[in-house]
Amino acid sequence: MFSIRTGGRAGAANTPVYNTQCFTKFPFPVLSKNDEGDAQKAAIGAIAEELDAHRKRVLAEHPHLTLTGLYNVLERLKAGTNPDDLDARERRIFDDGLVLILKELHERLDAAVADAYGWPVDLAEEEILSRLVALNKERAKEERRGLVRWLRPDYQIPRFGSAREKEEQLEADLGEAILAAVAGPKPSFPSDERDQTPAVLHQLMEAEGAVDALAIASSFKQGRKCLPAVNAVLASLFRMGLVSTTDGKRFAFRRAA
Repeated sequence: MFSIRTGGRAGAANTPVYNTQCFTKFPFPVLSKNDEGDAQKAAIGAIAEELDAHRKRVLAEHPHLTLTGLYNVLERLKAGTNPDDLDARERRIFDDGLVLILKELHERLDAAVADAYGWPVDLAEEEILSRLVALNKERAKEERRGLVRWLRPDYQIPRFGSAREKEEQLEADLGEAILAAVAGPKPSFPSDERDQTPAVLHQLMEAEGAVDALAIASSFKQGRKCLPAVNAVLASLFRMGLVSTTDGKRFAFRRAA
């Protein structure tokens, strides 16, 4: 919606145009710098990776499928079309592409993003666009006052930030380096999925109480980069009854009585 309004359309086919302003002007949500913000970021990342994996898997398994075909059928479903009313070609795409799962993943992603913005999940498209435009204007005012909400601060501030922001970033980096030196080297998170479960279990068994996925991920050298994998392992351990949780965010090893 936002990219179409910003980039416009071109050509006889009225094709949407995506240009740099579609990205640079988009007002991404500002997540809190606390456990809640980290959890929201992790949730969005985990669902996005699950969505990407699903699309790649069905496209690899069925050469006749294309992303365009998948999303054309998805749009038909969103418009209210019953799967039984699809034509033969669309029904084949629906079945082979597991479009109902694709639809569910997008609905989960929409809900997670709405939560990050602090908006209701059932807003109409025009209302979402109206809020994004208003948020874009608010961000523009902030930037004129010198407040920039960097999307990738570690990368952007050293290149484009003000002298004050660069100084604050340097102080933060030095502080993290000192803490890392005092704590000693961290173990690497295993790349093999078979080794990831015992690695997460070990951290849970060493913890004094319930811990969240970010705390476990932070105990490994990769830090936040392994957060989606840690979340996946925790979900699996919970299904097997090896860990307990009261809020779905913090987990504890279920010790024998």
